Amino acid sequence: AYCYHGQTLLASDKCGEAIRSLQESEKFFAKAEALCKEYGETKGPGTTAKPSGHLFFRKLGSLIKNTLEKCQRENGFIYFQKVPAEAPQLELKANYGLVEPVPFEFPALNAHWTPETVAAFDLTKRPKEDTAKPKPDEEVKPLKEPDIKPQKDSGCQIS
Repeated sequence: AYCYHGQTLLASDKCGEAIRSLQESEKFFAKAEALCKEYGETKGPGTTAKPSGHLFFRKLGSLIKNTLEKCQRENGFIYFQKVPAEAPQLELKANYGLVEPVPFEFPALNAHWTPETVAAFDLTKRPKEDTAKPKPDEEVKPLKEPDIKPQKDSGCQIS
């Protein structure tokens, strides 16, 4: 989240904050990488899973590194902004791209659904069906397929 937030800050010309956000992202990525490697080396079921080798994880590491280098380079040439000591706060509540959920409410029960009506749906009292025996499958006779030879002279020309 810090990586993508840093990209957004860089796009809005806040290069100092973007550098700090990407540094925070780099710190969390290193911590996650250590945990993933430790998880991959543990014994027991699920040892074939290697989260640190996952494509998203590998791409994220290079994305963080490249974006941080770009921010530092641009800050040295263009922006000359001071890097803050604290990382910028992430806005955890999305305000775009999402729809507000509609609270679900159960519909009111119809007057026809009384306890007597529900009790009438007892599946143990259903009639027995003796006629539902499966029929034996009929034997499928093989069909002789016609012998089709490929034609060389189809009339098509490639020019």
